[in-house]
This record gives sequence, C-alpha cells and structure tokens, in this order.
Amino acid sequence: MEKGTLVEWRVGSDRRLGVVDRPDGKSRWFVVDERGQSHSIAPRQVTYALTGETYKPSQIPAFLADVQPFLDPSSLEVAWEILVEEGQNVTPAEMAVLLFSESQPVHCYASHYLLSDDKIYFKQKGESYEPRSAAQVAERKHQIEVETLKLKGQQEFLSRVQAALNGESVEWQRYDRHRIEALEKYAALLADIVRGNANTDPGKAFPPPAPVLETMNLLGRPATPQGAFQLLVDLGIWSQNENLFLRRSAIPVQFPSKVIEVAQQRLNSHPPDRDVERLDLTGLKVYTIDDESTTEIDDGLSWEKLEDGRERLWVHIADPTRWLLPEDELDLEARRRGSTVYLPTGIVPMFPEILATGPMSLIQGQVCCALSFGIILDAEGGVTEYTIHASHIKPTYRLTYEDVDEMLQLDVQAEPEIRAIAKWADKRKKWRYAQGAISINMPEAMIKVKDDDISISVLDDSPSRQLVAEMMILAGEVAAKYGKENNIPLPFRGQPQPELPPEEELILLPAGFVRACAMRRCMPKSEVSISPVRHAGLGLDNYTQATSPIRRYSDLLTHFQLKAHLRGEELPFSAEQLKEVMMTVSTTTQEVTMVERQTNRYWALEYLRRQADAVWPAIVLMWLREDSGLALILLEDLGLQLPMFFRRPVSLGEQLLVKVSVCDPQKDVIQFQEIMYQPETAQSGVN
Repeated sequence: MEKGTLVEWRVGSDRRLGVVDRPDGKSRWFVVDERGQSHSIAPRQVTYALTGETYKPSQIPAFLADVQPFLDPSSLEVAWEILVEEGQNVTPAEMAVLLFSESQPVHCYASHYLLSDDKIYFKQKGESYEPRSAAQVAERKHQIEVETLKLKGQQEFLSRVQAALNGESVEWQRYDRHRIEALEKYAALLADIVRGNANTDPGKAFPPPAPVLETMNLLGRPATPQGAFQLLVDLGIWSQNENLFLRRSAIPVQFPSKVIEVAQQRLNSHPPDRDVERLDLTGLKVYTIDDESTTEIDDGLSWEKLEDGRERLWVHIADPTRWLLPEDELDLEARRRGSTVYLPTGIVPMFPEILATGPMSLIQGQVCCALSFGIILDAEGGVTEYTIHASHIKPTYRLTYEDVDEMLQLDVQAEPEIRAIAKWADKRKKWRYAQGAISINMPEAMIKVKDDDISISVLDDSPSRQLVAEMMILAGEVAAKYGKENNIPLPFRGQPQPELPPEEELILLPAGFVRACAMRRCMPKSEVSISPVRHAGLGLDNYTQATSPIRRYSDLLTHFQLKAHLRGEELPFSAEQLKEVMMTVSTTTQEVTMVERQTNRYWALEYLRRQADAVWPAIVLMWLREDSGLALILLEDLGLQLPMFFRRPVSLGEQLLVKVSVCDPQKDVIQFQEIMYQPETAQSGVN
C-alpha cells in the first residue's frame, strides 16, 4: 500500500478509517486515524482501500461528511432488482456507477459501506457482491421483521418493568405473559430449595432460561430464583408471601374456559335427572353442621322415630353426580385436581364455584338432590339395618359447630333431634372402640390468613365435631357394606393393624400428648383397595369415604358406582378401570396433601416471626435426634409441633417456656431459645 492511501479496518463491529503512513516491519503498516493516533495493522485487516488519491488524517472527517448523504440502504433494493434478473455480481465501484452514476472515492466508499452492511439483498463473494435470490430476500426480510418486533417487544417490556419499579401503575400486555411466566416458573424453584432439593448455589442448581437471564441482566439483578422472586415482588406481581409450593406443584389454580362454559351451561339448563325415582325426604328436619366459613356444604343429618318405636339416623350427602357424567369435562377436571385444596389463604376448589357452592351444595331452605343413608343401630351402636337412596331433601338449619355445642350444653328442648343424634354418635364411638378402634388425640392448628392478618386457633375435639365425625364414619361403613354385599368395586380404605408399643413401655411415658405422639408414630399409612380391607384405626371391617363428593374425587367415584347400582345400570367403572383411576388420583392427592402441609408450615412460621417477642408454653413431645439434642416440641397455645435443639438434658413431657430466636419462613428455618422465667413485658397466646 502506498503512503497516503485511505483504508478501512474493523475493531469488533466498529469501522475505523486511517491513512497509511509507513511500513511496520516486513508485513504490517502504521496507519494514522483522524485523531492522529497511530495503529499497526496487517494487510488482511484492511476491509477496504481507496486507491487513486492520497489523503491526510485531518481530511477524514470531511470525507465521512461527504459520504453521509449517500448512505441510504433503501437504494440497494432498486439495484438488486436490476442485478438479480441477470444474476450478475457487482463491485463497490460498479455499484457506485449504478446507484450514483459516478465512481469517485466518496461514491465508491458509500457503495462499499452499504454493501458490507447489507443483510438482505447481497452477500460478499471475494471483492464483489452477489445478489441473493428472490426467495432468500423474502426469507431474510421476514427474519429481520421478526427480530425487529422481538427487540421492540423486549424494549417495551423493559420500559413497563422500569415504570412498575418506579411505582407507576402498569398494564401488562398479552405478549408480556411469556416473560412474566418464565420469571414466575424460575422463582418458584425456591420451593425446591426450601425442600432441600438443591445445593447451596441456586444459580448452578437452577441455571436461568434465556428470557429470565436477559431480563435480569438488563435490570442488573442476580439471575437466581431468589432474584427473580424479589423482582416479581418489586413489580407487584407477587406478594412477599407468595405460595411457591402451590406454584411449583401441578395443581391447577384456574379452571379452563371450556370447563367454566360447561358449568354455566349445566347451571342455565339443568340436565335430565337419571334418578327419576328419588325418595322424597323433604319432610325430615335436616341439620347441616360446618365451620362458619364453609361454602361447599356436602352433608346433613336427620333423626326420626319409627312407628315401631325404633330410631333411624339419616346421613344425607350432597349429590354432585346429578350435574355431571363419568368422563365428561367436569368429571375429568375434578379427576385432574383430585380434591379441593385447603390453604390458610383460601381454597382451590375441585369443581367450579358456581356449581360447588350452588346447586351441588345442601343449601338451607332449598330442595336439594342428595344420596341419603338411612341407618338403624342396635343398642350398642352396631349397624342392624340400612338403606341407601337417591333423594330429595330440604335442609332446615345451617348450624356451626359452636351452635351445636351450645345446643347440647343447654339441652335445647325444641331440637330433640340434635340430642338423639349426639346420643347415637356416642354409642357409635364406644362401639368402634370395642371393635379395636385406636384413639390418638393431638391438638391441631387451624391457620387462617385474611388481608395479610394471620390467626391461629387450636381445633378442639368438641362434642359437635365428634358427632359429625361419627356420622360420617357411619355413612362410610354403610357405603362399604353395600359395596361388599353387592360385589361393587369401590375405593375402599383400610389401615393395617399397628404394632403399638407394649403397655409397660407406654405407661413409662407421660400421659396425654407425649403418649399419643408415641402411638401416632406406630400408625401405618392408610391404603386404598378396590376390594374391602379392614381399617384398624377406625375399628371397621369395611370402610370407604363417601361423604365429601364435592371436595374429594375418591368420594365422587363411590357415588358414581353406588348410584349406578341403585338404578340397576351397568357400573361406570370396572374393577381394573377403577384401580387405574385411583392410582392417578392418589398421586395427585398426595401432592395436594404436601402443598397443604408446606403452606400451613410457612404461615405458622410467618406468624411466629411476627410474634418475635412472645413467650410460648411448650411441651417436649419426642426426640428427633437425641444424640444431637433435637426434639419435637408442642406450642400448646397454637397446636404447632416444631423442632427445637436443646443444650441441656430434658425429659419427654417436660414443660418449658420458649421464644423464637431465628425465623425465616422462606428458608423454612426456625430456632427457639428457652426462657427460664416469664418477663413482665413478654406476650403469650394467640391473637
């Protein structure tokens, strides 16, 4: 190259212009740019050289200014249309003549600039450029359009993110969803970290997907599950107490639009009732007994005195099968969900709410469809006669457990039916214990969250709750008896006989919760079978769950089978079909149980975190790892069972005072310290 030649070279994607000054060794040249800085470059680095004229570095800015008016990329399209027909290659100098009718250095460099930047019409072949085919140009235009739209969408999304972070009200667009969903899915991995399914470095255990990495990098935030979680909180999309366990699960929170549509159709146009001969029991006084907050009312109780002096109990169960068929949209959606999910913050129902809390429920004062179990017991509480009918009932009273406890305590004469049902419930309980039933009474915490206010109460085993529980167990026994006697495959429930500690060992343990806890550890898991199996815990030879068909899919299956048999129809599920369905449902309900347990524990820890100054009475229940001093304690006022490390010898059943020292619900960490005395300023108890 001659001294004074103007050359172009690249540094990364940046163009640089300089004037050749002198050789640098045998194969390189010193080139001086417009600022007078010298650069050593090899000939292969030169991307374009303007020959025929010499320049000074100071002339470079003026040269670029002269080039600028000719840099119109759209002009290449006209040239391409001319050249593509002939399939003719073109040099920058030839393109200059075609575009500008001149081939001066300014025009030639402008042509080179346009051609080397072009991604649509031409591709470089040595020192010339080949026009792409029409199909290639169309494809490239489409790609560029897609990339442009993607980039625009990305920038608009980031603008909305920034606005939300600044506290502005933002309306997220439909095409924002995939980015937000990617962030949500990634942040939900924190649930796995809490469960202990990840190592100490979440970024390595869970590498972020491209949309998350892109978003977090552009915002200068750590691309970790915790970082994504905090971003969603800062954006107002999630709350600080977002239920990660539910989000990480396969449990659907929203119903598909098709299912909602079908539910609305059933509500608007009642399907024909297949049970055309329902037994009219609307003359019976029917009591529904639930918590005040219950919206899915699926059981009611009646009592009547027969002409021969005997007494008959009636357990009426809601009949959701009136509104659906096996394998239809509603049934398959309920099967996919497995059961209603009960969380401190509310429920995730098994059926759409418009049906579950409406025509499927037993609503006071309305004629309702039910599956009614009429039962006569002997003097000890055993079943002597029973009948099962698809029925019509008219619930008379909607009562809470507290209402019934008060009625029993005051012996309200106007409602002798309640007293009679309670009498038979007590006989049933004694009869079951005589059959080997095992009673393990441990306090249970009921956690409720409303408007971010947490309340915890101990679910007491009151007479009303015992009454309802015994009647539900009775209906389950009768349903199982009917299934066994008629050879109907049902989801029978059983429990193997436990190997309880010898009496001489139990007697050494403190009576009450410690002893009950030791027995509970020995109780085997319940099991499901399509043939009858003994339930040792309940003291029953036959048992199935049939009393919550709005809330448990296994109960719904029992209803499908029983009602078909009562109508004299072919059973909707064969033994093998039922077994297959139950295997799927069992997996789902196990996940539901896990999510419920983890969510309750989260809110229990969040409650204790907020009550940092409270001092709680506690009992040492059992050793978890005695060699390291880890025990399970019971906070008596809350019914919560939590681990605690002890640095001194303690005995099972020992009562003490504890205070939370460390609590992080998101990390599932809690530590207690023992208080040797009660400070005057400390608070105790529940809100």
